[in-house]
Amino acid sequence: MDVIRRFSKPVLRRPQAVISFEGWNDAGEAASGATEYLLAWSQVTEPFAVIDPEEFYDFQVRRPQVAIDSGGTRSLTWPMTRFYSIDMADDDRDLVVVLGEEPSFRWRTYARYLVQVLLEVDVEAVVLLGAFAGQVAHTRPVPVIGVATDPALVDRHRLLHSTYEGPTGILAVLQEACREVGIPAISLWAAAPHYLASNPNPKASLALAAKTAEILGFELDTASLRTNSDEFDQEIAAAMEASGDLADYVAGLEQDLTTAIGAIDPGAEAGLVEEIESYLKDQQR
Repeated sequence: MDVIRRFSKPVLRRPQAVISFEGWNDAGEAASGATEYLLAWSQVTEPFAVIDPEEFYDFQVRRPQVAIDSGGTRSLTWPMTRFYSIDMADDDRDLVVVLGEEPSFRWRTYARYLVQVLLEVDVEAVVLLGAFAGQVAHTRPVPVIGVATDPALVDRHRLLHSTYEGPTGILAVLQEACREVGIPAISLWAAAPHYLASNPNPKASLALAAKTAEILGFELDTASLRTNSDEFDQEIAAAMEASGDLADYVAGLEQDLTTAIGAIDPGAEAGLVEEIESYLKDQQR
C-alpha cells in the first residue's frame, strides 16, 4: 500500500509551503491555530494528498474518533497528515499548507514521505510553525524565534536566534529532511506564556500567521484573528483583576527582561496556572 494517498496533482506557480503539527510542538495550539486560519482564510477544505497514518501512529495513544451524522451513519476520523493547495490569485506564487499531528514512530521515514510530496508539486521554500511554553508575559509582544537551514535567514527576517539544546520534535526532523533535498526551510517558534499554555492562544497564532505572510511575501487578512486576540487579552485582564497573585506574577515577568525565553520550569507557579485555567474555562461555559 502506498503510504501517500494522492487525490489530485495541483498545478502550482513556484509554490511555498507552510507546515505545522498538533502536539508537542504546539503550545497553546498556536501553530496549528495559525495554519487553520490560513485554510479558513483561503476557504480551501479538501486536501490534494494525505499520508496514511497506519505506519506512524500509536492508536492506543492517539485513538481514532467516532462520529455519527444526522442520518445515523458512523464514521472514523484518523490522525491524518493533510496537504492543501491554495491558488494565490493576487500573487505570483501559490501556497501549499500541511497540517498534521506529530507521529509516534519512524520520524525520519515519515519526514522523507512528507518532503516527497513537497517535491512532487515543486515547493521552493518551507516555513514550519511551532510554539513552546516560555517564561514570557502575555502583555508583551509575542517573541518569535527562528531556526533555518541557512542561518542568514534568521537575521534577514528579524527573528530571535535560538540557543535551545535538548529534546526536539518532528519540526527539527522535517527541517533536516528539507535541507537534505535542498529546499530552504525556516522554523518559526512563538513563545506562549507558560501560565496560558494549555489554553488556545490566538495572540501567538496571530504572531505566527503575520510573520509567515511577511516572510513568504503575501497579503493576509488577519482581522478576525486580531479580534480573537483582543478578546483573549480582555479575558486575561479580567482574570488578573480577580487575582492579585496572578497580577503580581505577570508584573514580575514584565520587569525581568533578562529571563531566558526558552527556560521554563513546568512546575513553577503551578497554583497560578490552575487558577487561570479554571477562570478561563468558567468564561467559556
